[in-house]
Amino acid sequence: MPENRNDLVELNIDNVAHGGVAVARLEGRVVFVADAIPGERVLARIADDSKSSFWRADTVEVVEASADRVPHVWAEAALDRAPEQRAGGAEFGHISLPRQRELKADVLQDALRRFGGVDRRIEVEAIGADAPATGTTTTGTRAGTIAGRAPGTRWRTRVRLHIGPGGRIGPYAARSHTVVPVESLPLATEAIEAEALQVAEALRHDRQGAAAVEFVETSEGEVRVSLVAEEQSKTGGGSGGRSGGGGGARGQKGRAGQSRGAGKNGGSADRRLPDSSTARADRPATIVERVGDREFRLAENGFWQVHRDAAATLSDAVRSLTRHDLFDPRAANHDLYGGVGLLAAAMADEFGPATRITSVESDETATDHAGDNLAEWIGAGAVTARVDRYLTDLEKQASAEERRRLEAATMVIDPPRSGAGKQVVGSLTRLGVAQVVYVACDPVAFARDVALFRESGYELDAARAYDLFPHTHHVETVGVLVRA
Repeated sequence: MPENRNDLVELNIDNVAHGGVAVARLEGRVVFVADAIPGERVLARIADDSKSSFWRADTVEVVEASADRVPHVWAEAALDRAPEQRAGGAEFGHISLPRQRELKADVLQDALRRFGGVDRRIEVEAIGADAPATGTTTTGTRAGTIAGRAPGTRWRTRVRLHIGPGGRIGPYAARSHTVVPVESLPLATEAIEAEALQVAEALRHDRQGAAAVEFVETSEGEVRVSLVAEEQSKTGGGSGGRSGGGGGARGQKGRAGQSRGAGKNGGSADRRLPDSSTARADRPATIVERVGDREFRLAENGFWQVHRDAAATLSDAVRSLTRHDLFDPRAANHDLYGGVGLLAAAMADEFGPATRITSVESDETATDHAGDNLAEWIGAGAVTARVDRYLTDLEKQASAEERRRLEAATMVIDPPRSGAGKQVVGSLTRLGVAQVVYVACDPVAFARDVALFRESGYELDAARAYDLFPHTHHVETVGVLVRA
């Protein structure tokens, strides 16, 4: 086969695919095209022709633009840059927000139909300040656009930036490990952006042996900064991200350096960053996040939702979508992949302080915090275990009475991006639980798990989708599966 990489081709964009790329066809071959919109005609450069079934290409010029094309929300990711110098992490930033949500709904619908055997259209709902101005959110934020803030921006409270040559920091370019230095972070909170610019200046003088730097802004407005060592950086994932490990830990990641706080306004009198040689990654600092009137303690490098309004949104979604007629507060209810107990607390709030619910999480630090966060509910508890092994043990060891409580149980599951998988779904269906409230961050993994549930006699009873990650391709889905 002749070498086609770097060739320029004109392509008609047909639709969108999972992963934030558009789809075109060239001489019968599928081409996944970055920075394009369905309905456009673009000039694109072939970036990868290594697969016989599909190629990848990058848009370099728009020949016929969609009415939904807008100036890119992130200047450092815009089309006027060479593809290898476009910042990654805002792959839908050139598309109007309403059209972004339509495309995400298309991807979800296609995944459910192709992989889940379910033909259902689920609209993707805006949240927080991007939601219609109809009231006040759970977090107390007024719905509707905040003055001075572009729609879909300033939501990201956890950011990882990599350190490139000369100590300059930025995200990777898409599908590469090329660091793209940036002067703006429009998806991040204002405080994180301001702190990142000051940290960037400090690292240009001394990168302190680190490969990346992570920023966390708490709900109190404090910005925490941590350095990540080279070997830890290679594990991937941003602060607060989900692990794809089997059985599902989404817990803490090691740190190269002790963290420091930057205060409510993102400033710090001390520009010297923590020395990586003095790291105590086994003792991460504890921070506090607030959802409504509730406080949640967690490790600063532990899992927490990235969007400032996501925790409240998902808590509300789980409460409202759970089939109340199937919920038994005395049953063996569980919050699987429970983190620090956010969704277990939501269920206990909804169904009363005596609600029996157990959070299961493989990260010991997160479980310790979950135990504290759930302490006020007499029926709540937290267990450190891999979810797959925990459920296998339940199947083997549960008494007849425990099995009756499991059959009446509601299982909230919030697995990593890879999904719950065959083993976990198999255990839940063999236990015959009353309902599964599934929080999904990947539409294809969710659809595949829906298919597994359906094969065992469950059906998708209800579902909603939320735009927790504006200007990216990611979408969060909450679905309820019940026995047919």
